[in-house]
Amino acid sequence: MTEDRTPALAENPEADEEPKHQGRKNGLYGDISDELSASMQSGWADTELHGLAPVAQAPYAAERRAKLSAAFPGERLVVPAGNLRVRSNDCDFAFRAASEYVHLTGDQTEDAVLVAEPTGDSGHEFALYLLPRSNRENGEFWLDGHGELWVGRRHSLAEQEQLLGLPARDVRRAAEELTALTADSAVPTRLVRGYDAGLEAALAEALDEDRDAGFKEFLSGLRLVKDEWEVGELRAACDATVKGFTDVVRELGQAVATSERWIEGTFWRRARVEGNDVGYGTIAAAGPHATTLHWVRNDGDVRPGELLLLDAGVETHTLYTADVTRTLPIDGRFSALQRTIYEAVYDAQEAGIAAVKPGARFRDFHEASQRVLAERLLAWGLLDASVYDVEKVLELGLQRRWTLHGTGHMLGLDVHDCAHSRREEHVDALLVPGMVLTVEPGLYFQQDDLTVPEEYRGIGVRIEDDILVTADGNENLSAGLPRRAEDVEAWMASLA
Repeated sequence: MTEDRTPALAENPEADEEPKHQGRKNGLYGDISDELSASMQSGWADTELHGLAPVAQAPYAAERRAKLSAAFPGERLVVPAGNLRVRSNDCDFAFRAASEYVHLTGDQTEDAVLVAEPTGDSGHEFALYLLPRSNRENGEFWLDGHGELWVGRRHSLAEQEQLLGLPARDVRRAAEELTALTADSAVPTRLVRGYDAGLEAALAEALDEDRDAGFKEFLSGLRLVKDEWEVGELRAACDATVKGFTDVVRELGQAVATSERWIEGTFWRRARVEGNDVGYGTIAAAGPHATTLHWVRNDGDVRPGELLLLDAGVETHTLYTADVTRTLPIDGRFSALQRTIYEAVYDAQEAGIAAVKPGARFRDFHEASQRVLAERLLAWGLLDASVYDVEKVLELGLQRRWTLHGTGHMLGLDVHDCAHSRREEHVDALLVPGMVLTVEPGLYFQQDDLTVPEEYRGIGVRIEDDILVTADGNENLSAGLPRRAEDVEAWMASLA
């Protein structure tokens, strides 16, 4: 369930004995005096919060849980948030709760678990298992490395019930209680795997791998159509991302003087100010690095005369992320060849965006974009027009030498959202209002590609926007950033 944070409490949450000291082996303090222990047990104000309003997503999360309950009548469902992971020695990575858990609860607490216990043939009782406030009687709050004086106050179980609209129980009892339930009941149990190894081990006897895979598939598909609250979060993520790109353009001079790291850091600062973090590793790819699709080292030079491919997105406090790419001339003006390549990608994106509408196939925007790029590659002579026409190029996929990736993906709590959903309801499905996806064609001419003229080599261009399917077409949520070449140049000049 969790790492052994408080040994005395792991077996008995009401234990009064003092927990083992969790300090470093070579720490500067030794034994704790009785006087210090007594001092730390008294003189603290009551900070319990009362009359808390539910979090904004609480009613929407309740509707999602109702759909979940209807899909799995008579089955026990277990959705963990995940645990902290060690970065190095006694330092942890920043915690980010599992998207399945966040979507169903609105909570982001580490070690937490959502449990749906069936109430007969249909319906479920939902409960959250959460870590309570740190114990002040036994010293946990200041002796444990994860106690509240070390990592900050957390909500009490009573506070969480007000915020989330769910009964809250002590997570340190979860494995024991769930193990007892699965041992005494023939009720099938499903668990979202990959987030809580301890819980998976405790329930191993009751779990079935195929059943759990189907559960994860359903939860991924449950996120395909966003509700109005989710659309609002994605809109906010895009608005914050526009600010981040603006910050970068204003500071391109410092990036030229330093490296791509300045760009990465500049955008990250905005993400932390406006939201929770970046939604994925920022790609700040200058010059030939732009031809590497997931360039996240961000340690290269930023040189005037070359292009910067910046792929970045702000993740909101509720963990919804934008995903936007712009390719910018570092000195503010495209060269003739850069503009030619850029405009081909722009035209491909325009064709792709136009194909996003209710009733269209999910694949349509990809195919529309790829057709434009194939036409340009033939027109430029990079593909032999005496041998191939556009249809044959697309049939054989020959354009992929320079286009490489698919033209978009679903977007939401994950940057590649709904990735585990069923193909027939995702990539092979029709678009419906409320879906949000990226449209992001690109052309990438590698430095060592001898099939293209030398002047093409090392140029990479991608343009990406976040598109909401509406009742009558689509809306570009990231339209606050210019896309046409002349508009990009004018925007950059205005910020110089």
